[in-house]
Amino acid sequence: MTLTSSEIKQLTQRYIHISVAEQRLQLIDNNAVLFDVIIATAKNGVGEQSGSECTPRGWHKIRAKIGAGCAENSVFIGRRPTGEICSEQLQQEHPGRDWILTRIMWLSGLEVGFNRLGKQDTMRRYVYIHGCPDNNPMGIPSSHGCIRMRNSQVIELFQLIEVGIPVLIDENNMRDNP
Repeated sequence: MTLTSSEIKQLTQRYIHISVAEQRLQLIDNNAVLFDVIIATAKNGVGEQSGSECTPRGWHKIRAKIGAGCAENSVFIGRRPTGEICSEQLQQEHPGRDWILTRIMWLSGLEVGFNRLGKQDTMRRYVYIHGCPDNNPMGIPSSHGCIRMRNSQVIELFQLIEVGIPVLIDENNMRDNP
Protein backbone atom coordinates (compact mmCIF):
# COMPACT_ATOMS: atom_id res chain seq x y z
CA MET A 1 0.00 0.00 0.00
CA THR A 2 1.38 3.39 -0.97
CA LEU A 3 0.32 6.37 1.09
CA THR A 4 -1.40 9.25 -0.70
CA SER A 5 -0.05 12.79 -0.59
CA SER A 6 -2.92 13.84 1.69
CA GLU A 7 -2.15 10.96 4.07
CA ILE A 8 1.53 11.95 4.13
CA LYS A 9 0.57 15.59 4.77
CA GLN A 10 -1.54 14.49 7.75
CA LEU A 11 1.29 12.28 9.07
CA THR A 12 3.86 15.09 8.83
CA GLN A 13 2.18 17.61 11.14
CA ARG A 14 3.89 16.04 14.18
CA TYR A 15 6.14 13.04 13.67
CA ILE A 16 9.49 11.40 14.35
CA HIS A 17 11.96 11.29 11.46
CA ILE A 18 14.77 8.74 11.62
CA SER A 19 17.52 9.20 9.04
CA VAL A 20 19.56 6.03 8.55
CA ALA A 21 22.01 8.01 6.39
CA GLU A 22 22.74 10.47 9.20
CA GLN A 23 22.08 8.10 12.14
CA ARG A 24 19.83 10.84 13.53
CA LEU A 25 16.36 11.07 15.07
CA GLN A 26 14.31 14.25 15.09
CA LEU A 27 10.91 15.06 16.55
CA ILE A 28 9.21 17.46 14.12
CA ASP A 29 6.14 19.55 14.96
CA ASN A 30 4.73 21.81 12.22
CA ASN A 31 8.15 21.91 10.51
CA ALA A 32 9.94 22.87 13.74
CA VAL A 33 12.58 20.52 15.17
CA LEU A 34 11.73 19.95 18.85
CA PHE A 35 14.25 17.19 19.56
CA ASP A 36 17.39 16.11 17.66
CA VAL A 37 19.77 13.30 18.65
CA ILE A 38 22.33 10.89 17.22
CA ILE A 39 21.13 7.27 17.29
CA ALA A 40 22.26 3.84 16.05
CA THR A 41 20.31 1.75 13.55
CA ALA A 42 20.98 -1.80 12.31
CA LYS A 43 24.44 -3.13 11.64
CA ASN A 44 22.88 -5.07 8.72
CA GLY A 45 21.50 -1.91 7.09
CA VAL A 46 17.90 -1.37 6.05
CA GLY A 47 15.31 -3.96 5.13
CA GLU A 48 11.88 -5.13 6.07
CA GLN A 49 12.23 -8.94 5.96
CA SER A 50 11.62 -10.92 9.15
CA GLY A 51 14.86 -12.38 10.51
CA SER A 52 17.07 -9.92 8.61
CA GLU A 53 18.10 -7.87 11.68
CA CYS A 54 17.73 -4.80 9.44
CA THR A 55 16.05 -1.53 10.32
CA PRO A 56 12.69 -1.31 8.51
CA ARG A 57 11.97 1.69 6.30
CA GLY A 58 8.81 3.63 5.66
CA TRP A 59 5.97 5.01 7.74
CA HIS A 60 5.31 3.55 11.16
CA LYS A 61 3.58 4.61 14.34
CA ILE A 62 4.41 4.16 18.00
CA ARG A 63 2.20 1.22 18.95
CA ALA A 64 3.07 1.23 22.65
CA LYS A 65 5.23 3.07 25.17
CA ILE A 66 6.73 0.75 27.77
CA GLY A 67 8.73 1.51 30.90
CA ALA A 68 7.18 4.68 32.32
CA GLY A 69 8.51 5.15 35.82
CA CYS A 70 11.34 2.62 35.49
CA ALA A 71 14.80 3.67 36.59
CA GLU A 72 17.37 4.73 34.01
CA ASN A 73 19.30 1.65 32.81
CA SER A 74 16.45 -0.72 33.75
CA VAL A 75 16.83 -3.96 31.76
CA PHE A 76 13.92 -5.26 29.66
CA ILE A 77 13.45 -8.75 28.26
CA GLY A 78 10.31 -9.49 26.28
CA ARG A 79 9.16 -5.91 26.95
CA ARG A 80 9.11 -6.54 30.70
CA PRO A 81 11.52 -5.07 33.26
CA THR A 82 13.72 -7.79 34.77
CA GLY A 83 14.46 -5.86 37.95
CA GLU A 84 18.11 -5.56 36.87
CA ILE A 85 19.95 -2.28 36.38
CA CYS A 86 22.53 -2.41 33.61
CA SER A 87 26.11 -2.01 34.80
CA GLU A 88 29.56 -2.94 33.49
CA GLN A 89 29.52 -5.99 35.76
CA LEU A 90 26.12 -7.15 34.47
CA GLN A 91 27.31 -6.65 30.87
CA GLN A 92 30.36 -8.82 31.61
CA GLU A 93 28.15 -11.53 33.13
CA HIS A 94 25.94 -11.56 29.99
CA PRO A 95 28.28 -10.73 27.07
CA GLY A 96 25.91 -11.83 24.28
CA ARG A 97 22.78 -10.04 25.49
CA ASP A 98 21.15 -7.47 23.23
CA TRP A 99 20.55 -4.78 25.86
CA ILE A 100 17.15 -3.09 25.78
CA LEU A 101 17.19 -0.46 28.50
CA THR A 102 15.21 2.31 30.21
CA ARG A 103 12.23 2.80 27.83
CA ILE A 104 10.71 1.04 24.82
CA MET A 105 8.70 2.66 22.05
CA TRP A 106 7.36 -0.25 19.98
CA LEU A 107 6.97 0.44 16.26
CA SER A 108 4.16 -0.79 14.03
CA GLY A 109 4.29 -0.41 10.24
CA LEU A 110 1.63 1.59 8.40
CA GLU A 111 2.34 0.38 4.85
CA VAL A 112 0.58 -2.93 4.13
CA GLY A 113 2.82 -5.27 2.11
CA PHE A 114 5.93 -3.20 2.83
CA ASN A 115 6.33 -2.94 6.63
CA ARG A 116 2.98 -4.26 7.83
CA LEU A 117 1.61 -7.80 7.70
CA GLY A 118 3.28 -10.87 6.22
CA LYS A 119 7.02 -11.45 6.59
CA GLN A 120 7.72 -7.71 6.62
CA ASP A 121 5.69 -6.81 9.72
CA THR A 122 7.68 -4.35 11.86
CA MET A 123 5.55 -4.96 14.95
CA ARG A 124 5.90 -8.76 14.74
CA ARG A 125 9.64 -8.27 14.29
CA TYR A 126 9.67 -6.47 17.67
CA VAL A 127 11.43 -3.38 16.35
CA TYR A 128 11.72 -0.65 18.99
CA ILE A 129 13.22 2.71 19.78
CA HIS A 130 14.99 1.97 23.08
CA GLY A 131 17.84 2.83 25.39
CA CYS A 132 21.16 0.97 25.39
CA PRO A 133 24.34 0.79 27.52
CA ASP A 134 26.30 4.04 27.68
CA ASN A 135 29.35 2.31 26.19
CA ASN A 136 27.46 1.45 22.97
CA PRO A 137 28.51 3.77 20.14
CA MET A 138 26.02 6.22 18.65
CA GLY A 139 26.21 7.41 15.05
CA ILE A 140 27.36 3.97 13.88
CA PRO A 141 24.95 1.30 12.61
CA SER A 142 25.29 -1.40 15.28
CA SER A 143 21.87 -2.67 16.41
CA HIS A 144 19.96 -5.86 15.57
CA GLY A 145 17.28 -3.82 13.74
CA CYS A 146 16.06 -1.46 16.47
CA ILE A 147 16.84 2.22 16.93
CA ARG A 148 19.17 2.65 19.90
CA MET A 149 19.43 5.85 21.90
CA ARG A 150 21.25 7.15 24.96
CA ASN A 151 19.19 6.45 28.09
CA SER A 152 18.71 10.07 29.15
CA GLN A 153 17.60 10.93 25.60
CA VAL A 154 15.16 8.02 25.33
CA ILE A 155 13.53 9.19 28.59
CA GLU A 156 13.19 12.71 27.18
CA LEU A 157 11.69 11.52 23.88
CA PHE A 158 9.33 9.15 25.74
CA GLN A 159 7.96 12.14 27.68
CA LEU A 160 7.57 14.29 24.54
CA ILE A 161 5.53 11.87 22.44
CA GLU A 162 2.23 10.06 22.55
CA VAL A 163 1.18 6.57 21.46
CA GLY A 164 0.19 6.71 17.80
CA ILE A 165 2.67 9.40 16.72
CA PRO A 166 3.89 8.69 13.16
CA VAL A 167 7.50 7.65 12.61
CA LEU A 168 9.28 7.88 9.25
CA ILE A 169 12.42 5.79 8.81
CA ASP A 170 14.29 6.49 5.59
CA GLU A 171 17.71 6.74 4.00
CA ASN A 172 17.41 10.47 3.29
CA ASN A 173 19.19 13.32 4.99
CA MET A 174 17.17 15.41 7.42
CA ARG A 175 17.05 18.39 5.07
CA ASP A 176 15.09 16.14 2.66
CA ASN A 177 12.09 15.86 5.03
CA PRO A 178 8.71 15.15 3.43
